[in-house]
Amino acid sequence: MARRALPARWVGSSASWAVEYAAAANVAYRLTLKPSAAFLYQAERYVHPMIREPIFSGDVVISGGGMTGLTLGLALHQAGLAVAVADAQPLSDQAAPEHDGRSSALACTSMRMLDAVGAGAHLRPYTQSIKDILVVDGRPYGGLKPGGPGPDQLHFDRRELSPGGEGEPLGCMIENRWARVALAKAAQEAGLIVFAPERASHMIENAAPGRAHLVLDSGAVLEAALIVACDGRFSSLRQKAGVRTLDHAYHQKAIVLTVEHEHPHQGVAYEYFMPAGPFAILPLPGNRSSLVWCEKPLCADVLGNMDEAGFQDALEARFGDFLGWVKPASPRWVHPLTLKFSERFIHERLALVGDAARGIHPIAGQGFNLGVRDCAALTDVLVDVKRTGLDLGAEATLQRYEHWRRTDSTAIGLGSHLLALLFSNDYSVIRAARGLGLSLVDKIGLARKFFMRTAGGHVGDLPSLLRGKTSNL
Repeated sequence: MARRALPARWVGSSASWAVEYAAAANVAYRLTLKPSAAFLYQAERYVHPMIREPIFSGDVVISGGGMTGLTLGLALHQAGLAVAVADAQPLSDQAAPEHDGRSSALACTSMRMLDAVGAGAHLRPYTQSIKDILVVDGRPYGGLKPGGPGPDQLHFDRRELSPGGEGEPLGCMIENRWARVALAKAAQEAGLIVFAPERASHMIENAAPGRAHLVLDSGAVLEAALIVACDGRFSSLRQKAGVRTLDHAYHQKAIVLTVEHEHPHQGVAYEYFMPAGPFAILPLPGNRSSLVWCEKPLCADVLGNMDEAGFQDALEARFGDFLGWVKPASPRWVHPLTLKFSERFIHERLALVGDAARGIHPIAGQGFNLGVRDCAALTDVLVDVKRTGLDLGAEATLQRYEHWRRTDSTAIGLGSHLLALLFSNDYSVIRAARGLGLSLVDKIGLARKFFMRTAGGHVGDLPSLLRGKTSNL
């Protein structure tokens, strides 16, 4: 029977519209579903392919063109796969100073991958090497109890892993907005296809044999054997696929900003464990540092809206004067801290990557690095499958990716969770125990090296890109 044309508009907000439009096109829908949100989604799955032909058809479509999405896009494009990226925001918005005040710690293995995919040269002018990390218990100055660093500390020195003046650092710090600019430049040079601003609406798992569709809000359709969700910890594709998550609220918020200080930081990162949560001072280029300042939600909200003089006093009470004077050099951002861990990293013709797979506490600075490792592992898996001519979106393919990434993700996520719980209180017995732990690890060279290698991504079966080698068909 010939199909009738659909009206030039989308399925509406009521189930009756979905039935009307589906019937108008003679499109099969499942009568067993009740008029509900699930029914609408099912009806949309069948209606939308009738509206437009795909504007892109290739191997992989990535939803989300942030730092993780562009990293994966570059890796797959360089390997020889046909890939496209769709992102809801134009780059000009993402690079604006007021868009995102966060910075990211790049592990040395992450930098190897970024170098291998052609982004390293654009990133390095904006990075600051981390040569040492100092971890210490502390309290704010001016409180009821003595303030300042405690007697126990843990010192990580990059020369233990990479001796010599030009050895590999423990990692690099970069402001997220400059990372996005650098990755966009690399994508433009490589000829990576990016649709922006284009927000993903939903995906259709089996729009054709061996093919899935990513439907955009504009009505455009992107087709591939595999859809990858790089759309953040509140991933809409993950939610619509019905992938459940383990959620935990830390009852903390992070105040994020950049500060200037009088004296050079010498490439040292400081992690102070205050009673309310971690206070991280992370080195940036010049006499600047990125602060991740964790507080109880009410206190964080007050600090976020406090006048400049009051905020300066609170800042000095926690920062101290070891780098001379200190002052804010950016606006303040306040972010609630949560754990969100996906029950599965895959679904039918869908892979979850980066924060879409798991969002963790920032206490160990591993969020983006886990996403980079996802990108490297998925690239190796897809290149191997493409060489053999098998289905990139098949369940067996996706299971290889999930199995590779599950153990590392769980270990880092659980470790960050336990650290956040252990070091976000002022109980005297717990403070004494964790102080003893810091001192013991500081005195055991093998323990220090193990933690440095784990944080740097050196542990386990490393994908080729994390070893600085390219993956090609």
